[in-house]
Amino acid sequence: MSNAGTFPKDIYTEPQADVHTLKCLGPLTRMAGLWQGERGMDVKPKAEGPKQQTYVERIELQPIDPQTNGPQLFYGLRYHTHITKPDQVKTYHDQVGYWLWEPANGTVIHTLTIPRGQVVMAGGTVAPDANEFELTARLGDPVYGICSNPFLDHAFKTVEFRIRVRFNDDGTWFYDEDTVMKIQGQAELFHHTDHNVLTRIAEATPNPLARV
Repeated sequence: MSNAGTFPKDIYTEPQADVHTLKCLGPLTRMAGLWQGERGMDVKPKAEGPKQQTYVERIELQPIDPQTNGPQLFYGLRYHTHITKPDQVKTYHDQVGYWLWEPANGTVIHTLTIPRGQVVMAGGTVAPDANEFELTARLGDPVYGICSNPFLDHAFKTVEFRIRVRFNDDGTWFYDEDTVMKIQGQAELFHHTDHNVLTRIAEATPNPLARV
């Protein structure tokens, strides 16, 4: 997915950015802060078939200073997600990355890295005041793509990733993820799904440049 025809001829000059990232996050504004989710549900592949697992989630999303690639300008949130099973300490899932908002063309980008050797970058066009949006990534896409370590690519090949976010009137927000996998020895694609409702437990800290 390329927007090369819409890019400016000057690829070096940086725009003037607002130092207050929290004021410039567009549809990501309501995601800033520290959040807790107690009602997570994961459906994952096992040898005997799909298995459901409830989980507890804590996610921190903090604003970063504005980022530029020449004329391209991003405002964003750096995040860390830590998930456990109920009443357990052992990590069930750990994930880091960025949520990025590009106001010039109304694009949201979501990057994720997990310590099982996989990275994903998903994107989509989103209205600045959207109450709901969806981002996608596909294996082989040179822009919004998926990269896995050799074993995962062999045995549990991720061919598509989708995440849908919805903001609720009570201040919570909901996500629904679908990681589509081609599993060795199975003819049908497997939909590894996760969803949770997140409640804010602390406000975000202003980004370093704004604090200065």
